[in-house]
Amino acid sequence: MFDQTKNGRSTLEPVDAGTHSLAEILSQPACWSGCLKDLRENGMLQRVSERFDGTSGWLFIGCGSSYYVALAAAATVTSLTGLPAHAVPASEILLYPELVLVAMRDYVPVLISRSGRTSEVLRAAELLKSRNISTLAITCAPGQPLEKLAAMVVSLPRADERSTVMTRSFSSMLLAVQELAALLAKNSEFCDSLHKMPASAAALLQPLPTKIRDFVRTHRFADYVCLGQGPFYGLACEYALKVTEMALSYAQSFHTLEFRHGPKSIVGPETLLVFLLSESGYQAECEVLEEMKSLGGTTLVVVNKADARVRAAADLLVELRLEAPELAGLGPHLFPGQLLGLYTGLHKGLDPDSPRNLSRVVTLEHDDDDGRAR
Repeated sequence: MFDQTKNGRSTLEPVDAGTHSLAEILSQPACWSGCLKDLRENGMLQRVSERFDGTSGWLFIGCGSSYYVALAAAATVTSLTGLPAHAVPASEILLYPELVLVAMRDYVPVLISRSGRTSEVLRAAELLKSRNISTLAITCAPGQPLEKLAAMVVSLPRADERSTVMTRSFSSMLLAVQELAALLAKNSEFCDSLHKMPASAAALLQPLPTKIRDFVRTHRFADYVCLGQGPFYGLACEYALKVTEMALSYAQSFHTLEFRHGPKSIVGPETLLVFLLSESGYQAECEVLEEMKSLGGTTLVVVNKADARVRAAADLLVELRLEAPELAGLGPHLFPGQLLGLYTGLHKGLDPDSPRNLSRVVTLEHDDDDGRAR
């Protein structure tokens, strides 16, 4: 069934489509509060920090959205603790283990999987276990095969979703790693900022769906480019994936300044350029924003606090205005990208809850029921 008269205009948006995705996006502040409460009460992160205290570095491993969690998690850990941290797709460990593990021999591997059943993550866990390397797992589904392979498990069951694509599970697993990083760094102020973030995020989120929906309904784009640097690069990748998954639209991600080096050839009014502007790289990133606007691109800018330059160059500005350290605000920075994917899909008459060709878990046919390769 389709709504033909919403807001006095014809639309192809199916009435019930995207219901779960929207609810899960909007539930994130409350979900974060619950997850942080659970983690504090069960003491798991404290035990993890004690178990792996003194490690030389961290290796975050995932697939798809979970790999983008890994990118943002690695940036957070390095920034807060000063320890080297890297992110790799699970497939890199499976296909080129020596390229990854030799360089990071003494690192703690962190296996990230919403379902705890992703085949490539399980196989990476098996490989690491066969080499007597202790691992940490982060998941939203307790009692799954990944738990049997990891030395320690951080489980966030309240963050799991009914919809196919990851939204609150992404931000909640990232939040758990950020809390762990703060514990490792003995940074109580950062922990306090994380625990205050849900209230700030809830206020930010309230008007945002209407703002993104109206922008989507009044524009038509041929392609999408999502740009970010440092800890925001993983988020830019996730923005592009949300548009690709939920809207079946072509989206790319780049480091912001790298976009100048060839990819800017695609810029035009039919290209939506999404800028995740950082505080530390603000001036340099603003220059790219202004250049792309001068080339005729349409711009959506997500920034904590904007100046006159950004306001002039943004076709749609999402200003978060969070009073917190930049890294503590990574979770709320995800909202616009998730809503962009959702409403773009709805506007195309799709159901973002169940995109074609996708399932909630990627399991390879030649795995056993318990996830082990035959």
